[in-house]
Amino acid sequence: MRVVMLSWEYPPRIVGGISPHVSELSQELVRQGIKVHVVTKATPQAPDEEVVEGVKIHRVHLAEEPHNFIHEIQLLNAATDLRVRQLLERWRPGGEPTLFHAHDWLSLDAGRELKYEYQLPVIATVHATEKGRNNGLHNDLQRYIHEQEYWLTYEAWRVIVCSEFMKSQVSQSFDVPPNKIDVIYNGVHAEKFEFDWDEAEQAQVRATLAGPDEKIVLYVGRFVREKGIHVLLNAASIVLAQEPKTKFVIVGGGVREKLEKFVRWFGLKDRVVFTGFMANRALHQLYRCADVAVFPSLYEPFGIVALEGMAAGAAVVASDAGGLREVVLHDKTGTSHYAGSTESLGWAIVHVLRDPERAERLKQAASARLKTDFNWSRIAGQTIQVYKRVWTEFLESYWANRTLWPVSPGAEDRAAELHVKEKALTGAFSSRPARPVHVPIPEAGVHADEVIRHRVDDEVDQDD
Repeated sequence: MRVVMLSWEYPPRIVGGISPHVSELSQELVRQGIKVHVVTKATPQAPDEEVVEGVKIHRVHLAEEPHNFIHEIQLLNAATDLRVRQLLERWRPGGEPTLFHAHDWLSLDAGRELKYEYQLPVIATVHATEKGRNNGLHNDLQRYIHEQEYWLTYEAWRVIVCSEFMKSQVSQSFDVPPNKIDVIYNGVHAEKFEFDWDEAEQAQVRATLAGPDEKIVLYVGRFVREKGIHVLLNAASIVLAQEPKTKFVIVGGGVREKLEKFVRWFGLKDRVVFTGFMANRALHQLYRCADVAVFPSLYEPFGIVALEGMAAGAAVVASDAGGLREVVLHDKTGTSHYAGSTESLGWAIVHVLRDPERAERLKQAASARLKTDFNWSRIAGQTIQVYKRVWTEFLESYWANRTLWPVSPGAEDRAAELHVKEKALTGAFSSRPARPVHVPIPEAGVHADEVIRHRVDDEVDQDD
């Protein structure tokens, strides 16, 4: 079986969580015998065509300089459509089972165009929703994205989500029948967080952040409202009133001037340390130094950062928002608090700091669960079962009688009638917006990467 992954980001291009998810899943699918081709946006950091861990990656270029965010996504889908057509025409005579797997609404237009032209199924993974991320729909851009998300779930043969919370949200927001949705958790390679680290090096790293008698509360995440950093900073005084020798270490990228201003105004300057963005071994070392790793999100489809904290051996405190309550099981693999409640978060942190034996017990249980529920091999196996189900249902449906794939009589005649060989040379993409929209979009020169990063960063202003 062959799968064409449609994803607007892929390593080394990482804007959000889709990139590492698609990468990890694709590599594990290859290990389990699936041929995976990823079609994604080009980046100067990587070649247009390469094979990594068996995954064949095709990076496409935009035909022109985009005018704005929506235009850039349309150009990306046009380029994606053309590159996939070229691949399909190379593969079509062999008739090997082939599916499209689109990740989020940014891949909708190309996936839909290819679906109807070739009469092949599309599977969609919804990683988050615009409505959930923004606690509603407040402007035309958000409503446009919401409609694109609706059409993605409508066009998909099956919809994959990362938690029971997301299944409920997708079902309710887009009127998707629950039996069309498959819940498959995200995963983590726990072994990446395991490395030799002697006590002297650990003490050295720890000394750069806190005194020998101070405890460390670690936050890792973007500086946006949905991640709840403001809840943590407001809860700091509650913790310090009971555990005055505590340091709050804040790791993440984004605009932090307002956060630093709040820290100074609240008298926390000596208790809070901003490290900036960190990754890989440097971040893993901080997890190992921390007495508590805190993830106080207000909205979280899953919470993979909590998995990373667990994999690094940290005692985890997380809100009960969204999928986090499925990742962090209260009093079993971590400690939960009520989302948005500073009092509840303060209690949870103190509860962990004052009971190291309990914290150690929960860490061990979390480590054990990582090897079962959040194992990438298991996750890929579940995804393959979805693929096989879709292909079987496809062959039994009327779609098989209309497909250009040689699984039914007349396929080659249908392909000739639609001139797909010629279209693979010239392109045939025409975006199909959900409705004629006049979206107030970012100014010229602002590209999708910046919009995705800063669209939610601006929400920090709402907290002042």
